[in-house]
Amino acid sequence: MYPPELVKPMKEDLTNVGFNELTTASQVDDALSKPGTTLVMVNSVCGCAAANARPGAKASIQNAKKPDQLVTVFAGVDKEAVDSARAKMIPFPPSSPSIALFKDGELVHMLERHHIEGRPADMIADNLKDAYNEYC
Repeated sequence: MYPPELVKPMKEDLTNVGFNELTTASQVDDALSKPGTTLVMVNSVCGCAAANARPGAKASIQNAKKPDQLVTVFAGVDKEAVDSARAKMIPFPPSSPSIALFKDGELVHMLERHHIEGRPADMIADNLKDAYNEYC
């Protein structure tokens, strides 16, 4: 587990723009049981989360269509919430960072770490915007 003071700014990078931080399995279940669309960002301390995933996720919400809910869980910190979110992302293997779009509780779009690592944030944002335009 990472120390809270280490990950606080990484969490705030998303919560400051409207993502709700989920720390328990029941919070994940509640969020994904709501009708509509939910973007789930599995945050992490790695460089590709800082350089690609978080900036891409933040830029993606600057779109006419966007998810009804924005939520985040933090790998290596919020184990219960991360495990619950990842269980709902099957058949995709666990990866962090990762970004998933759910519609009415069903997974409809997924960006795994290998889709994020080494790709610019604007490419990630464009990928997510395309998903929003289709599902939101």
